[in-house]
Amino acid sequence: MYSKAEGSALRRDFWTAFGQYMQPVSSAEGAPVNWLNYKTGEKGIGFRMQADNTKATIAIELSHKDEEIRQLYFEKFEHLKKILFDILVEEWIWKFNCLDDFGKSTGRIYAELNGVNIYNKNDWPTLISFFKPRIIALDIFWTNAKYSFEALR
Repeated sequence: MYSKAEGSALRRDFWTAFGQYMQPVSSAEGAPVNWLNYKTGEKGIGFRMQADNTKATIAIELSHKDEEIRQLYFEKFEHLKKILFDILVEEWIWKFNCLDDFGKSTGRIYAELNGVNIYNKNDWPTLISFFKPRIIALDIFWTNAKYSFEALR
């Protein structure tokens, strides 16, 4: 078991290592990108990677405060589901009503990897192998799909 400070340091070290590993990878448009803090440019739509002592998750999070607008965004993603699947080459979990870390209602489209531990450095290659192709696939998807959301602004 790790102290709070040790756990925080391990999480920071993992995300720093992942960021450095991804730094040479350009976006689908060929531009540099901050993979850890991916900017969709669309308020209420974000890509989020998380890991703890039991699992890793990568998600499209729909966090708009207005539930009706969040529903419209979710429906737009549902219309683009086949395109997303063709790029990800795997099914993700779709949930309109989830709670984020702060107890706020969100929509989530996500993939999960169980049985990994961010506090175990031996699991880091597995975590990186999980996150890397999926965040790149999300970038490829978003490069083409973001224009579909302009009408919802």
